[in-house]
This record gives sequence, structure tokens and C-alpha cells, in this order.
Amino acid sequence: MDAKHEATLGLNAAFSSLLEPRQAHLRILETTDLHVHVTSYDYYNDRPDPSVGLAQCGTLIDQLRRGAANSLLFDNGDFLQGNPMGDYVAFARGMGPGLTHPVIDAMNTLGYDGVALGNHEFNYGIDFLLQSLSGANFPAVCANLVLSRGASPRGDRLLTRPYLLLDRLLTDQSGRTHRVRIGVIGLLPPQVAIWDHKHLHGSATTRDILASARAWLPEMREGGADLIIALAHSGIGAVEACDGMENAAVPLARLDGIDVLLAGHTHQVFPSAQFRASAAIDLGAGTIWGKPAVMAGFWGSHVGVIDLVLEPAATGWRIVRSASHAEPIADTCALRPPRA
Repeated sequence: MDAKHEATLGLNAAFSSLLEPRQAHLRILETTDLHVHVTSYDYYNDRPDPSVGLAQCGTLIDQLRRGAANSLLFDNGDFLQGNPMGDYVAFARGMGPGLTHPVIDAMNTLGYDGVALGNHEFNYGIDFLLQSLSGANFPAVCANLVLSRGASPRGDRLLTRPYLLLDRLLTDQSGRTHRVRIGVIGLLPPQVAIWDHKHLHGSATTRDILASARAWLPEMREGGADLIIALAHSGIGAVEACDGMENAAVPLARLDGIDVLLAGHTHQVFPSAQFRASAAIDLGAGTIWGKPAVMAGFWGSHVGVIDLVLEPAATGWRIVRSASHAEPIADTCALRPPRA
């Protein structure tokens, strides 16, 4: 472990040391916009690149897990397409019987708790996506990719489940374990219906991110969710909501019911100097409208880290303190400009 990552884990240990006996530390880890970068290799320049790759992320993820009594790992979409290896699997090798996708193999190895679908998951068609997901040891969620519309979002027939309710054991500072139910909702840009028209026309359409979230969040609470995480494959854009927003993370964070936001899609790093502080965005706290949030770059350049201090409430658990940052896998990643 290098000195920088040792320092990071030292800060994380200090975070845990402030807990009271009945409080629990939950660490939420995010990757996003991997675009099939499993190894630390730049296919376009045909050379190794230690600043990218899920393999490098895996080393950091292991370190970050060891620094927390409780942790969850999610990917926020765009994992299936984006480099020549992805094209090779889709167009040359295929996904025949007994074959799994290399990025799915890697994610299985790391033990993801769930993934959201991004817009690029549909670049090779729905059948290829479903064949790839069939090899996953983790669930995928998307609440606004619709196979057939109902009278409201909750009446839609969806490609995947809209949300997860993950039952986990939470260890508090005194060493006692408690059952906690984590709700996880997945959302993607509705523009995918246009961008991948040739694959989706006649088979699927989309709904607005905010409308879909508003519809499903009450059901998640009714299902016993103590904490709700939005896996939003959507960037941090305008503050004011409008119908069909592509980058809807800011108004999404404002919705009642969402406790934590994992963003993506725009290949940026949050919190960082790529964003300006505002009434909605607190860069020091790593929050959007007071909700802990993170965005972990692209191609495996960073691992998003949200540390939560939870304590029992009248019903379930509540967040009493949080800290968010995106940890680069290499020093060259710290504020690298976004790439398509």
C-alpha cells in the first residue's frame, strides 16, 4: 500500500473512532463508467495505463473494505461497452453457452452488491445485455427503462427490477449486530431511447428520471427500507428540474426519501474542483442538498467513497454524520479532465 492510500485509511480509521457505542459506520463504495476497462491498459494508444482499470480499483476496494466494519459496493452503469475488448466480445466472440463477459467476471470476483444500468449498456442490443447479466452474481436495477407503459411508472413492465431491498447485518461500534434494510433504486438518462433507437425502437422506451423516482420511493419505504441509495447514471447538472433531464442528479437529491446519491454518466469527479459550491452543492461536505453524494470518474480512475455514521431512530436508522470523496487509483487521476 502506498503512502497516499495509507493516509486515506488513517483518516477513515479516525472517522470510525468518533462513533458512540450504539452507532455504526457504513461505507458505500462506487465505481462508474468503467466502459470495459477491466485491466490497466489503454487500448487506443496500445500501452499500459496504471491510472485506469477495475483491477487497480479492486486493490483499493479491498483496502477500503478493511477500513470499515460495514461496507457495500455498487457500480453505477456503463460497464458493458467502451473499448475494443468490449467490441470484440460483442461482435466476434459473442456470449454463447457457458461464456461470461470479462467485466462481469471481474465484478463477480470483487463481490458487487448491485449495479445500475447506464445508457451504453444498450449499445449492443437488449439480448446481448441480458445474456451478459445472466452471468452476474449480483442484481441489476433500472426503474425507468420500460418495455411497456402502464398508467403510471408503478404499472410499467420493466426490463429489470426497479429497485433492490438488501437485507444486511450492521455491526455497531460496540460489536453488536443489527438487521438493516438498504433500498437501492437505479435510474438512467431517458435519452437512451433516442441514442439507441435502432436497438430499442419497438421494444423499449423510457420515463423521466424524477417521475420514476417519485413513483417508486414510497413503495421502497413501505417495503421497510431504512436507507435509500439512488444509483443515478446521471450527471450533476442544472438545479431546477425539467421534464426529461439527462443530468438530473441535483433535483434528484432533493427528493424526499433519497438518503444517498451515487452519480455518473458525465465522467467527472465529485466532490472536486470540477464543480462550484452553491446553495445545492457543498464541496467540503460532499453533499447535494445535504445528501451525501459521490461520482467516481471514469474507466476505473477512482473509487467513490461515502462514509456514513448511522444510529437507531424511532423506526430504522438515521444518518447522523457523513463524509464523501472520490479516491483516485493513481496520483495522475486526481483531477483528470473528463473523457467521452
